[in-house]
Amino acid sequence: MATEAEILKILAEERNMRKAAERLFLSQPALSQRLQSIEKEWGAQLFIRSQKGLTATPAGELVIAYAIDMLAKKEEIFETIQSLTTKVNGTLKIACASIVGQNWLPKILKDFVTKYPEAKISLMTGWSSEIVKALYEGEAHIGIVRGQVDWKGEKIHLFRDTLYLVDQELKTIEDVLTTNRPFIQFKSDSNYYQEIQQWWQRHFASNPRRQILVDQIETCKQMALNGIGYAILPSITLNEHDGINKIALTNNEKEFGLTRDTWLIGYESSFELRQVEAFVEVVQDHARCLFDYTK
Repeated sequence: MATEAEILKILAEERNMRKAAERLFLSQPALSQRLQSIEKEWGAQLFIRSQKGLTATPAGELVIAYAIDMLAKKEEIFETIQSLTTKVNGTLKIACASIVGQNWLPKILKDFVTKYPEAKISLMTGWSSEIVKALYEGEAHIGIVRGQVDWKGEKIHLFRDTLYLVDQELKTIEDVLTTNRPFIQFKSDSNYYQEIQQWWQRHFASNPRRQILVDQIETCKQMALNGIGYAILPSITLNEHDGINKIALTNNEKEFGLTRDTWLIGYESSFELRQVEAFVEVVQDHARCLFDYTK
């Protein structure tokens, strides 16, 4: 059924009851009755009827202008609603482990905002425990965490890092037994530090001769790159231009390299959001070609 605004707009355009009734798929008596009802609601005569047709009264001109504006606004809102289902809009709230935020995420965000310019991004970085807390408290839609994280919601594996012993001088794992160079370690709230401690205990009968403990993995890396000592770092922090020896850690008990996983986590309801779906797609595309340097 035609709305009040549609009736007034068409009457103003046609200025003829018969032609307006045809466009509205109404009989003339039905249209006349609708117009009377509209005029009663506004408390004013909106059209003057004559042999020449319909002429809007001053009150009618005001109401017709209002009706046309209302129809235009309705169409604008309708188009916006349609775009919400076909375009990526809204704010994407991401909580990301610092190491991933520094070394991997920027390229992904660049692709995301290029592909979906109407979306907005809110980003926080921190330790994995802080990422989980942000999800619990509703401060983020999705989180990117490292290592083994206890999470009962959606959990998508992104990639696995190999851990390397890096140093300017040492060339084999066994060299750490004879060097006086310090072992530079990064300590956080995650189990990364504990995993490396356990690996060391399985391979060596004594502690490193000298140790330096820092609280930022980037500090750890820069100290190793500048020849201060050796460190154990995940492959995500390293590239082929670092100019440093990289020795993969092996786990003799299980016969595979010591690794560290990165996960995308969140509640199921968040993954239903269009901006989250789009981001997950971009993230997984990057994760698939992470170690393919041709892409």
